[in-house]
Amino acid sequence: MLLTSENTDRRVHWIARALAVTLLAPVLIGCDTLSSLWGTKEEQFEEPADKLYNEGLYLLNNKRDLKTAAKRFEEVDRQHPYSDWARRSLIMSAYTYYQAGSYDESITAARRYIQLHPGSPDAAYAQFLVGSCYFDQIRDVTRDQDRTERAMQAFDEVVRKYPNSEYAISAKRKIEVGRDMLAAREMMVGRYYMERRDYTGAINRFKIVVTRYQTTRHVEEALLRLTEAYLSLGIVGEAQTSAAVLGHNFPDSRWYKDAYALVQQRGLQPSENKGSWISQAFRKLGIGSTG
Repeated sequence: MLLTSENTDRRVHWIARALAVTLLAPVLIGCDTLSSLWGTKEEQFEEPADKLYNEGLYLLNNKRDLKTAAKRFEEVDRQHPYSDWARRSLIMSAYTYYQAGSYDESITAARRYIQLHPGSPDAAYAQFLVGSCYFDQIRDVTRDQDRTERAMQAFDEVVRKYPNSEYAISAKRKIEVGRDMLAAREMMVGRYYMERRDYTGAINRFKIVVTRYQTTRHVEEALLRLTEAYLSLGIVGEAQTSAAVLGHNFPDSRWYKDAYALVQQRGLQPSENKGSWISQAFRKLGIGSTG
């Protein structure tokens, strides 16, 4: 079909219009997309660091939704990293999570603070906070004591790295509580073995108490149980030594009275063998039984 001049003009006009619409469509779409992005950017516009910090502080002080308070502190760090506000907010988020009982989040924030600001005056508190999170989760002696050990390790870091900080004394006290828990756990297992007449297994547990935790309140009973277990195995010398060390170091202990009665029933007396591991263990810590 031959195209007339009129038809040609009409066709060119139509193509031009179609092309204009085609070219305009991406522009329109692009405008919508940019508008959407601008809206999102406006919604995510950075808030002043002090405003975020004070909002978190307000929620914390008024005990209102502690997790939201911690999130506000975290937002300071996210929006204003490496600022002094971010440093302060990071330790506050660790503390707020601790107050909320969100121990894992508190530990994460505290450890991040220590990593980023090891020389800060608050680094000691951050380390103490890690120990406190584990400490507050310690279970009774019938359960696994993994958290006890982790708490002790964290508190030991406080004492070792920050000995002059205000948290060192409290950390030492909590370490002693942890040691007492671990000793109690060993005593419980040792008594279980005694009931099953597994005297060797029991001795191994009581030995741990005597060598590792002899400054705890459980060492007196451990020495009595050693006397009992060794007598049951016929290892008289060690039984006499255990009773003698118990008597020399804890003469007024009710456990010594029981140990003394046990050896007397065999026609024996408490008598220390200086070469015994029991005697050596006490002398190693400067708790000498005899001169």
